[in-house]
Amino acid sequence: MTYKETIEYLYNQLPVYQKIGGAAYKEGLDNSQALDSYFAHPHARYKTIHVAGTNGKGSTSHLLAAILQEAGYKVGLYTSPHLIDFRERIRVNGEKISEQYVVDFVDKHREAYEPIHPSFFELTMMMSFCYFADMNVDVAVVEVGLGGRLDSTNIIAPVLSIITNISFDHMQFLGNTLEKIAIEKAGIIKKDIPVIIGEAEGEVRTVFEETAERVGAPIIFAEDEKMIRSKLSTASGWLLETKYYSQLKGELFGYAQLKNAATVLCAIRELQKIGFSLPSKAVYNGFAYVTRLTGLMGRWQVIQELNPKIVCDTGHNVAGIQYITTQLQNEKYDTLHIVLGMVNDKDISSVLSLLPKKAIYYFTRASIPRAMDERILQSMAQKHGLTGYSYQTVAEAVSAAKDWATSNDFIFIGGSNFIVADALIALGYK
Repeated sequence: MTYKETIEYLYNQLPVYQKIGGAAYKEGLDNSQALDSYFAHPHARYKTIHVAGTNGKGSTSHLLAAILQEAGYKVGLYTSPHLIDFRERIRVNGEKISEQYVVDFVDKHREAYEPIHPSFFELTMMMSFCYFADMNVDVAVVEVGLGGRLDSTNIIAPVLSIITNISFDHMQFLGNTLEKIAIEKAGIIKKDIPVIIGEAEGEVRTVFEETAERVGAPIIFAEDEKMIRSKLSTASGWLLETKYYSQLKGELFGYAQLKNAATVLCAIRELQKIGFSLPSKAVYNGFAYVTRLTGLMGRWQVIQELNPKIVCDTGHNVAGIQYITTQLQNEKYDTLHIVLGMVNDKDISSVLSLLPKKAIYYFTRASIPRAMDERILQSMAQKHGLTGYSYQTVAEAVSAAKDWATSNDFIFIGGSNFIVADALIALGYK
């Protein structure tokens, strides 16, 4: 098969959560363990760092990978979902897995894994583990797909676990209370392995404390460490005064990135304690150049600085949208234009209730089956005082927003990973 044919096979023959949602979700580790046995436990050949959480785990994973890479380590990075190219999920020192490796992996192992009936995520995760082993990485940063306790990635034995935060998302799988969701995320906490918690209070904090005590894991709450002393928003990102690093420039703009930065700074300290050499220069460079070093996209990404300013962000649940609306309130513009689309298994009404009413909306749908019909979204939005127009494709919505906007306006694109993905493609990103 060609690379294109191989990707079509992966999407069409294996259940893909990204496309069809819950029908692709396979609870439990049986498939992962069967694949792991067949491939001879490739993740045991290098160190791993496991990153879970409702929001921020992608940014945290990329930032950690950038710092480790700048420190001279050969670093694997496994994240999901991708925005434009499947190969974004699997990187070594920022470089995407080769097309040929993907083709050869499927061709060579297809007869062995097909009887296991893996999901798309289970198989591509194992592909990443094998690739990292073949590339002789020193360490791999592994992002949890969904949840933690029963997530496919929970077969690894990491040197450090990280849980960024807990908020409402994927309730149909993880539970309808923060406590239940926290219990699922806490499933990555393992005996004698330090775990860093980015944000937690009340019953959520109690869940983590009790789990860590029960399994015998050292636990560090980033908020208790007070890593960030002061912050300043600049044209090139955040300028931070931190507990151990002065004048630390953070390239990632979003308000949510302050919490992620504190979590990563705690992770650096723990990694140093267990033997990683992470000089100050690596930390400064990782924070300052994370997108160039790792290829991270879609996190308050400034597509165009002026005439008009255009920004996209993948935040898609209540907690993520709260950060976005706060940031929008602090931007300066004449008129706000919002290109918006969502998938149909999210808490859409709660998200709509948070969005600014003083804006022109361009309701649209992403090019996946899970996408909500733009006319239904428009109708729901009107009940929350949000008005605008509907477009069948993201490309049409983006084009319309650019046509309507004047030089002093602001265009925001978001609502889901898939809206951002389609927008980036429409805007010429590859």
